[in-house]
Amino acid sequence: MSDLVKEFNDYRTRTNELILSKDNLVMKRIYNLDTNAYAPGALGVDVKEMLGLISSMVLRCDDCIKYHLGKCHEVGLTTEQVYEVFAIANLVGGTIVIPHTRRAAEYWEALNEPTQ
Repeated sequence: MSDLVKEFNDYRTRTNELILSKDNLVMKRIYNLDTNAYAPGALGVDVKEMLGLISSMVLRCDDCIKYHLGKCHEVGLTTEQVYEVFAIANLVGGTIVIPHTRRAAEYWEALNEPTQ
């Protein structure tokens, strides 16, 4: 696993555990709602992750982009599919999304590095 991917996943896990350890009901419900929204339903998980990725790119949330790219990788999206998602996000979000696309492309490459 790439250092870039490992650092992000470790940080996300550590900080999520910190947040949830405070036993705040609203935060727990938000996390639960997020988990359930991306569960299989009328739309497949792959479609939901692509929608999440587009939304994250348009909203310019690099952490969210990395998270959804990881999930897209887990569900088996191809590079061609991901770049179509990038194209739609840039079309909808405008050129302000380009810097986020650069970081997303770098992260996607890191996700696809061969494991040692």
